Amino acid sequence: MQRISSTLRGAALACIAIPAFANPYVFTTVINPTDPNFTQLLGIINSSMIAGYFGDGVVVPNNGFTLVLPSSYTAENFPGSVQTQVVGIDNTGETVGFYIDNAAVTHGFTHVGTTFTSVSNPLTTTVTQLLGVNDTGEAAGYWTDGAGNFHPFTWIPGTFTPIPVPGLVSSQATGVDNAGDVVGFNLTSATTSDGFLDIGGTFTKLDFPGAPFTQALGISYNGKLVSGTYIDAMGGMHGFVYNVATATFTSIDDPNGVGTTTVNGINDLGQLVGFYTTGVVTPSGVAVTDGFVATSTPEPASFLLLGSALALVAVKLRRRTR
Repeated sequence: MQRISSTLRGAALACIAIPAFANPYVFTTVINPTDPNFTQLLGIINSSMIAGYFGDGVVVPNNGFTLVLPSSYTAENFPGSVQTQVVGIDNTGETVGFYIDNAAVTHGFTHVGTTFTSVSNPLTTTVTQLLGVNDTGEAAGYWTDGAGNFHPFTWIPGTFTPIPVPGLVSSQATGVDNAGDVVGFNLTSATTSDGFLDIGGTFTKLDFPGAPFTQALGISYNGKLVSGTYIDAMGGMHGFVYNVATATFTSIDDPNGVGTTTVNGINDLGQLVGFYTTGVVTPSGVAVTDGFVATSTPEPASFLLLGSALALVAVKLRRRTR
């Protein structure tokens, strides 16, 4: 009688014994070589192209880019700008973000093909930012009033639409899905913040359980997943993913930045991008910040099913060889 191969037998036993995952993601650190001290990744599309920037804005100016992993960077800076951040990207390749001009005024922008368009809310002379965009070109962002409070909006070329967040104090719209649903947050004090999800004018607070400070920062294009960050009662910062269908949160920490992680962008595949601080401060006072990409691993149940399938194969092989 032939024996089942030791490789297959070992695989079947290992799969049956797989434990639950401590972290359901595989993390890849991303450091722009132009400034190894500061990289933030802010948006990701379904093909895994990424939007972000490098430079802390003081020692090194903000410089926008798009990235195709592992290391194909394309510079993207608004023409004539002093600083640029590329924050949002859609599946057609359109990007949005903001830039600072020579007069220290912050404007939003869109970049379609080779064309940059400056976007400034007519109600402000100081700050307009675009932070997310969907596949139809609708963008989400905010403008700042004279008192420094934020006001969220969506934008399609030529039209700003304010978002009436309940209890609005100082609020940003940070992402918009292909159905026009919007996520963002409302700062209610210097130390408290509520995330929100706006589906057709119906608002849901997105507050990570037990956290006094939550910010929703991105939404998948199909609207099923929301990404963001929260600060726990001890002051640690963590990322999260919120499943809209089940109304459940998953806490996310890059293993290299436990307690300093922000998850900014998410795509329909559940891939995440964000950044964390390493705990190192440069001689010039820059907190070293690294970007990351996180890809979800199979659920433990998937491995158990695979183990069962392999075990069944093993039984059949035994029967055939008797």
